[in-house]
Amino acid sequence: MATRVSIQGYEGSFHQVAAQLFFGKETEVIPCATFKEVVKIAANKKESNGGVMAIENSIAGSILPNYNLLQKSNLKIVGEIYLQIRQNLLVNPGVKLEDIREVHSHPMAILQCLEYLEKYNWKLIETEDTALSAKHIHKNRSKHIAGIASKLAAELFDLNVIAPNIHTMKNNYTRFLILQREDVAQPVNDANKASVNFHTDHSRGSLAKVLTAISNGGINLSKLQSFPIPGSDFKYSFHADMEFDTMEQFNKVIDEVKPLTAELKVYGAYKRGLWK
Repeated sequence: MATRVSIQGYEGSFHQVAAQLFFGKETEVIPCATFKEVVKIAANKKESNGGVMAIENSIAGSILPNYNLLQKSNLKIVGEIYLQIRQNLLVNPGVKLEDIREVHSHPMAILQCLEYLEKYNWKLIETEDTALSAKHIHKNRSKHIAGIASKLAAELFDLNVIAPNIHTMKNNYTRFLILQREDVAQPVNDANKASVNFHTDHSRGSLAKVLTAISNGGINLSKLQSFPIPGSDFKYSFHADMEFDTMEQFNKVIDEVKPLTAELKVYGAYKRGLWK
């Protein structure tokens, strides 16, 4: 039975690329319109085996609402994928560059490729999704419309990559979290990274004490993100990504940090993601 996971966007999206890289090529995806829906379906054992959710981008930064969704859920992080976002110009078979009159894609994708697109006198049409644009081009057998999307979208919708890698910023990576329900998530062998949320009593020096304990334990704090606690007078909780050598090392530091916090939750321990 194939693994089924929820993703934001449509088939052929970069979320699906990330899902296949982690779970395998045969992975079935459940397209969702919003990240909230991704989390809801990932938590439903009757609908899925988990979910894949983008959490940050090397150019645009953190997707802050998704940290809030993670905090409110009972999902565990079991892995991560760093995916290089490669944008490609896709057309129906037989269409040449000189045939193109319009280019359709998500506004962000168009923005990422402006340096290439400005070489041509094409009309740029913004759509809701890169992969959906590719699907529409295929469905309508468009002879004068191109789309910007992933190579996976080209494969799924029988389109030709007429110009590969047309994005301006080559060092553009998105980090995706792999999420599963607590009752399904298994301990990850050789885990060397963990995501944690905590908040202190907000007394003077309380955060510094936590950070010192983490540092003294030999753990690398690769990310620290603050969030206002709803309903408080500008008090904050913190999301921390920690990198370590062994689970024993991590567990020891968590035991030392817990008394220094008002609340602490471990979202999951997993292996550091490879850059794809």
